[in-house]
This record gives sequence, structure tokens and C-alpha cells, in this order.
Amino acid sequence: MKLLITLLTLFYLVFPVVIASGFDHEHIEFSKILDEAVENDLVDYKTLKTNPLALNNYLKTLAEVTESEFKAWNEKQQLAYLINLYNAATLKLIADHYPITSIKNIGNVFKGPWKQTVVDLFGEKSTLDHVEHGILRKQYSEPRVHFALVCGALGCPPLREEAFTAVNLDRQLDEQGRVFLGNSKKNRVDHEATILYLSPIFDWFKEDFTRGGKSLGQWVSDYLPNERDRKAAAGTGLEIKFTSYDWALNAR
Repeated sequence: MKLLITLLTLFYLVFPVVIASGFDHEHIEFSKILDEAVENDLVDYKTLKTNPLALNNYLKTLAEVTESEFKAWNEKQQLAYLINLYNAATLKLIADHYPITSIKNIGNVFKGPWKQTVVDLFGEKSTLDHVEHGILRKQYSEPRVHFALVCGALGCPPLREEAFTAVNLDRQLDEQGRVFLGNSKKNRVDHEATILYLSPIFDWFKEDFTRGGKSLGQWVSDYLPNERDRKAAAGTGLEIKFTSYDWALNAR
């Protein structure tokens, strides 16, 4: 009996958050949803609409997390939770309005998709805008979230076929960055014209990427696909221009 108590005590010390809350920080259910819905960066919104139970149940588990419980987690657990919440809520928002050709078709000019109160967070109804701008960008110094948050458009970074998790977060965010910066339709170096073409995301959120004192070129250089591009971007000889953003729905 003493041995059992000792082992249980050690287990509680090692896994305090999991034991206290029962929350799945591996986000296994969301990974299952993404694995079935996402293929080649495109989403099966039709199936999400006709079979909403799994996504609704996952969002319900996120909604059951209290603010005090959330604050007891470490930063990576918090970030993974918020990123997955944003992406799952976006999937539901689009599925609920499907078929549409763009997420921008939801709402109206005064209250677009990101201002809809569709996010259940800490016992209150919130918006995607609040999760992104009021929490993630405001409270965390992590510009790589822009590679992870997916707005349902072809112009945004691709939706992973797995959930973000605290234990894998750095690797996942770096992979997202390399995939996104490796897409020549959105980001590329034109050596002949001495131009660094970047997605408008780097224009819209420039302050997030340059907060540490780096230029945009220096910041993105680590994620570019080859050494020649990385060296050119890190220097001062390239003019920066922004590519067009494709708002067409990322549906398959």
C-alpha cells in the first residue's frame, strides 16, 4: 500500500495539470478530425457539415476549460490550445455556412466572419478576432502563430493534418514556416530583379515579425528553401513586394 501511494504521489507530481483537469493536451480528437478532413492542404467541408458531431464535441471540450485552469498551464500548452481553438472554430464556422466560395461571404461589411461570436471561451461567447488579436498577438511574443492560424482561404498557410500540441509545438511551427515560405506562389526571391516577394501576411502583421529588431528579410530568411535565397533575404539588397492573397475557399 505504501508503495502504491508513493507511486501515485509521484504520478501526480509529474502530471499535475492532466490529473487535475483531465484535459487532453495531445488534442487527439482534433487530430482525428483533421486527418479525415484535410488532404493536400484542402478541407472536406461537405463532410464536416453533414457529420458535425466530432467537431462539435471537440469544441465542447475546449469550451469546458476554465480561465483559471488555462492559466495553470505552461505557455506551449496555452498556445496549442488557442491555435487549435481558432482553427476548429473556423472549420465549424465555414461548415455551418457551406457551400460558400470564400470565408468572406460570411457575415456582412459591418460584421464579417472574424467578428461573429462563434467561439466559446472561458464561459463566454467570443470571436476569432479576439482569439487572434486580443489574446495570441497581444499576450504572446510568437510570430510563428501566423503560420498556424488558418482562415479557410487558399492564400493562408496550409492546415495541418494533425493538431498542434505543446510537446511538438516548436517543430510544428517551424515546419509550417518552411512549408509556407517554400510556396513560390506566395513567397519567393527573384534574384534577377532583386525582389523578395512575400505573402501579404508579412505586411499585415509586420510589427509581429520585426519586433525583435530584425528586418522582414532577415526574419524570413531562416525559412526559405535554399541557401542562395536565405543569404539574399538576410542581406540588404532586395526590395520587398507583397504578392496577392487568394481568398478562395480551401475546399476539396
